[in-house]
Amino acid sequence: MLNIGGLNEGVVIDHIQAGGAMKIYEYLNLEKLDVSVAIIKNARSNKMGKKDIIKIEGPFNLDLTVLGVLDHKITVNVIKDNEIVKKQQLELPERVTGIIKCKNPRCITSIEQELPHTFKLTDRENRIYRCIYCESKFKGK
Repeated sequence: MLNIGGLNEGVVIDHIQAGGAMKIYEYLNLEKLDVSVAIIKNARSNKMGKKDIIKIEGPFNLDLTVLGVLDHKITVNVIKDNEIVKKQQLELPERVTGIIKCKNPRCITSIEQELPHTFKLTDRENRIYRCIYCESKFKGK
């Protein structure tokens, strides 16, 4: 069994759908942070069969609640002094900016590059977001 050392301080993003860790790494721009990041792909999981995990060491300031858009089964564990001090189930935010991109080539965000890609939740049950400019649909997992 693979064993990755514990964290003294940081965050563990757990229960990521297998194969989804790199997408989350990119969305969070983790390559730009000066922190250690461990990505564990296809870890065994009793609940999920296989899952991905991301461990981020050190203090950093990121809004991880937006990850609920990408995968609502993700849990975020905040670690301080080798202990989990907060375990957070993610929910669907009402509005997200800069996480998902509008795929409609006619959308104003395709022409006006500086405009932020903003989506609003229009169907919670089916996890559907729509672009606030052109109404194009994005369906979360």
